[in-house]
Amino acid sequence: MRPALRSFVGFCLLVAAACAGAPPPSPVGAQPLDLTIRSEPLPLKLDEPGLRKIGKLIWRGSVSMTGSSPNFGGWSDLHISPDGRTLTTISDLGSWLTATIDYDSAGNIAGLNHARIGSLRGLDGKPLPNKVEADAEGMAHMPDGSWLVSFERHHRIWRYPTLDGVPTPIDLPESFARQPENGGVETMTVLPDNRIVAISEDYSVAAGLLVGWIGQPGGEGHYAWQSFQYTKTPDFNPTSLAQLPDGGFVMLERAFDMMRGVRIRVMRFEADELQPGGTIHARELARLASPAAVDNLEGIAVTTGPRGETLLWLMSDDNFNPLQRNLLLLFELEK
Repeated sequence: MRPALRSFVGFCLLVAAACAGAPPPSPVGAQPLDLTIRSEPLPLKLDEPGLRKIGKLIWRGSVSMTGSSPNFGGWSDLHISPDGRTLTTISDLGSWLTATIDYDSAGNIAGLNHARIGSLRGLDGKPLPNKVEADAEGMAHMPDGSWLVSFERHHRIWRYPTLDGVPTPIDLPESFARQPENGGVETMTVLPDNRIVAISEDYSVAAGLLVGWIGQPGGEGHYAWQSFQYTKTPDFNPTSLAQLPDGGFVMLERAFDMMRGVRIRVMRFEADELQPGGTIHARELARLASPAAVDNLEGIAVTTGPRGETLLWLMSDDNFNPLQRNLLLLFELEK
């Protein structure tokens, strides 16, 4: 092996090892804790600091965040309160986080404060003990104020009355358990009529088509499930889903390889495409890749701004890896 090639292979092995992340922190504990979040502003694009638009998205601020807890990180989905004041997220190591959002004088994102972190609990009321049980990937806020959380590895959806409460399981279709261990439901939302929409990250029964499910509530935690398909772009997998004010949907798709790094597609599809037995063909609103402010984006949320504008919030999962970052990005959707 040539010296240059040997060096390159060695570098790739080092990066691959780093991408595995640090050893998982222990659960936060039985009681929520206050923590401090330090936010550093970022431009949309490092080599074009004046850039304010990418695709159909208008930049409204970006921050890189660190927290005063070893459990700060791994954020895998996102909810922003309708008034744009409160952020809620979950970690793939079984934590939840809430914080107040700070804005600058122009109404762009400036950071987070008044943060609290706690542990998601199991059916026994105790903090989830390990990665296999605690790999929370999707989150949805129910109309009654409760929360749905989807988990990978041990595939399931639990309903939490509050994120520090004791959950109850949601009954699921048999096909839900057929998902790959690390390729389950990261993409989940709840509609105003309480229907659950979930799309698998990596489960398909036909080439190029991922399986999704629509759950119609039937009372007492029971759901009638029907499936649909989501058209997959080669290399990209869905990681988060949110509904727009007009009834359509936006979602994140992520791709990663050692040569090109992380690439993110922000996608849109219309409400009438979401049909049992149907196939969704989403269209691209924007694509984020280095040197843009991008990392392993796994959370998307939608709010309406003070001028009636539609705001898209994106959050990243740093995998507890020192080479990655916890990012929070804010965009306005072009009309």
